[in-house]
Amino acid sequence: MQPTIIVCGHGPGISDAVARRFGREGFAVAIVARNAERLTAAAAALTAEGITARAFPCDLGDPAAVGALVREVRAALGPVSVLHWNAYGGGAGDLTASRPEELRAALDVAVHGMIAGVQEALGDLKAAKGAVLVTGGGLAFYDPKVDAMAVQWGAMGLAVAKAAQHKAVGLLHQRLRGEGVYVGEVVVLGTVKGTTFDGGHATLEASAIAERFWDLHQRRAEASVNIS
Repeated sequence: MQPTIIVCGHGPGISDAVARRFGREGFAVAIVARNAERLTAAAAALTAEGITARAFPCDLGDPAAVGALVREVRAALGPVSVLHWNAYGGGAGDLTASRPEELRAALDVAVHGMIAGVQEALGDLKAAKGAVLVTGGGLAFYDPKVDAMAVQWGAMGLAVAKAAQHKAVGLLHQRLRGEGVYVGEVVVLGTVKGTTFDGGHATLEASAIAERFWDLHQRRAEASVNIS
């Protein structure tokens, strides 16, 4: 049976490149996002390249829905070998004015949904000596310049969510390494070409980031690496 990767937060950038990179290595690919129409088209494009791919629409900020998603993927494609968490949730741009539920929603996508996915897939991941691979962001870092940037950009909620996610990755890395499950992140310090954030000055190639994820998956060493 093919190993299966669940790519959570699928879009035209990093996650699609990861789906292709792992698909070329023989993984069956479950791509996940909220927009069913776009997912279906993306799955068809992957299939046309000879990759086993299925679309699974899901709200990744709903932990119960994420648990059900993992069970659905398992039933359709087999046990989960890799969980790739690329889901993005903004909101709560100004912590002095945003409603509490806006920050909660950002944390639901970055942390609560991710942990729900890990918990539901954990039996599979242990059996496969699998991996949890997370797309991190530089706004997570504790640095006055980074904090000033987050405030200037109106991305305070995202910074809080990414910081919490970064800590969760480190904790899960330590907790699961003794059980044969690798947990690690690639922290993206820049803008990715061809994404909605690319205003014409992006410098990072999604394929290079996907290659870094494949390298992490193979070496299973560091909890976190940067790419810029």
